[in-house]
Amino acid sequence: MWWGGRGQSFNIAPQKEEPEMGLSGPKSVQGTGMPEPRSRQLGSCLASGGLPGEQILAWAPGVRKGLEPEMPGTLICSNLRVTFQPHGWQRSQETPLSMHGPSRVQLLRPGSLLKFIPEEILIHGQDFRLLRVGFEAGGLEPQAFQVTMAIVQARAQNSPAQQYAGITLSQAGQSSDSRKPPIPLLETIEDWETERKKQAARGWRVSTVNERFDVATSLPRYFWVPNRTLDSEIRRAFGHFHQGRGPRLSWHHPGGSDLLRCGGFYTASDPNKEDIRAVESMLQAGHSDVVLVDTMDELPSLADVQLAHLRLRALCLPDSSVAEDKWFSALEGTRWLDYTRSCLRKASDISVLVTSRVRSVVLQERGDRDFNGLLSSLVQLLSAPEARTLLGFQSLVQREWVAAGHPFLTRLRGSGASEEAPVFLLFLDCVWQLLQQFPAEFEFSEFFLLALHDSVRVPDTLTFLRDTPWERGKQSGQFNNYTQVYTPGFPGAGNSINPQLSVWDWNLRYSNKQILQFRNPGYDPEHCPDSWLPRQQPSFMVPGPPSSVWLFSRGSLTPLNQLCPWRDSPSLLAVSSRWLPRPAISSESLADQEWGLPSHWGACPLPPGLLLPGCLGPQIRLWTRCYLRGRPEVQMGLSAPTISGLQEELSHLQELLRKWTPRISPEDHSKKRNSNTILSQSR
Repeated sequence: MWWGGRGQSFNIAPQKEEPEMGLSGPKSVQGTGMPEPRSRQLGSCLASGGLPGEQILAWAPGVRKGLEPEMPGTLICSNLRVTFQPHGWQRSQETPLSMHGPSRVQLLRPGSLLKFIPEEILIHGQDFRLLRVGFEAGGLEPQAFQVTMAIVQARAQNSPAQQYAGITLSQAGQSSDSRKPPIPLLETIEDWETERKKQAARGWRVSTVNERFDVATSLPRYFWVPNRTLDSEIRRAFGHFHQGRGPRLSWHHPGGSDLLRCGGFYTASDPNKEDIRAVESMLQAGHSDVVLVDTMDELPSLADVQLAHLRLRALCLPDSSVAEDKWFSALEGTRWLDYTRSCLRKASDISVLVTSRVRSVVLQERGDRDFNGLLSSLVQLLSAPEARTLLGFQSLVQREWVAAGHPFLTRLRGSGASEEAPVFLLFLDCVWQLLQQFPAEFEFSEFFLLALHDSVRVPDTLTFLRDTPWERGKQSGQFNNYTQVYTPGFPGAGNSINPQLSVWDWNLRYSNKQILQFRNPGYDPEHCPDSWLPRQQPSFMVPGPPSSVWLFSRGSLTPLNQLCPWRDSPSLLAVSSRWLPRPAISSESLADQEWGLPSHWGACPLPPGLLLPGCLGPQIRLWTRCYLRGRPEVQMGLSAPTISGLQEELSHLQELLRKWTPRISPEDHSKKRNSNTILSQSR
């Protein structure tokens, strides 16, 4: 448990645990004797797999409950985290369960005073886990009291900025040598150029206009713009968008379409004709057909997402007060699955827009930092098989979330109640839904998604610990070679971190055995990128109508008279009355509309590589292995990632079946299994 956060929020994250993320603990533990209770021994043990600068505040022997069998060990509270270390644990084994940042200890709040010696402590995790440790009598009661108070006081005294800055710098300082990151981090112009060539986006170039972050600190230093657009035009045009986040390329479809994203128009500005021309040219991106997508239409607000996640967490915790017969209705009342369904349905619609015709599709969200990234990522997962590979998905998250400036720290670690919202976790839930519906299409497994889900709360890299690329660069000392234009105060700035260290360095927290389980054993190699579409316009894509502008909202296309909202600024693009759309209310009807017009083109088959998920009620499911991980009895029976794991679960289920099956005579048993008897009874 990392200290930090605010109010009731806290985090739990695995560090080289079992794939079930600490539900069952190590498979085998050597030794059963109590280790000698000396903080120096505990300190060296933690240091061998721990963190620089970590100091033990208190510890107490106890028993981790909620497991079968219960696990004896030691509960350790340091200045950085809470760790439960099983007896006999050695460095070569899986790292013990570490919990990061408590939200509440039973009956206590940060700053409270404990007035009794506890017999048991329950620590709830924001990632739906529960650490339950019981303390036995026998002269060690003062230690139980001390470790409980140390947890509460450390939670109250440590601020997120101090803790995150310190742990990140010291951890990264261990790796000062140059090393190639697992994926391009998109921090150099070479990374962006390589990615552009990979997408074969020939009509685009890498712009350096924001290299010093003097256009927008929330944007990356480099991004893709149309070839014919000058940097001076970009600088002026971006000033007419919210937070300076003008239109940029997110993804180039092999068939010729382009997916763009941008912030909302800054309607209070007063652009001249040249600025309007530049804005429209960037939105058009060389296409005759332009579709503006109202991103937030039919999607939840940030407050809605936060409330749904809080309700879901309260429902899924082991000590939930909801009766079993009302549990599913309470799950429906959280609205979490409804929001997941809405995101998938809208992403499916946009995938149809991108895939059906050669056009420019522009995602427009006021801030351009939350649901634009979610929809852009889902569209690429639905449309591009290479995004479903392990490396491709990591590159996608790095580009559309990390480099694009999603405010991870604000959304997940609490800088204000109105700004907290786990949008990225909602995205991971959407990806899990796709993985369940198309298991052979994804190279990565559910356990990879779980590892990524938990990694957003582990402050050992800067990937998810800052809100903008500028903040990460300032923290890592990337900008020491020139004078920074934007110099707002920022806590924890320093230059000792290795900028190449990222969350994608999985060996920082997971063993090689666990990393192997990140791959989906059911992935079909035939779906690899090499067998996909050629880098040219395929036959299923058709050119859009000449000089047409559309607004996609509420499942239907509506013609627009102009692209820009400013008064007395007629658009350079005019809508042709011959291309009026038919109303569409779902992804299926939109697909019929897009591939059915005009009639002389005839019916077109579903494009290869495109996935259209089902969004009906039973098709959207609860991510049980993630949200119910605090209930081991629910986890048992879920499919394991290995043959040995499946055999173990099968043996356990067979044993439970023998226990629960009522005793009947062999004659009755054979009678029940006799097919003729069953048929005669059915008649």
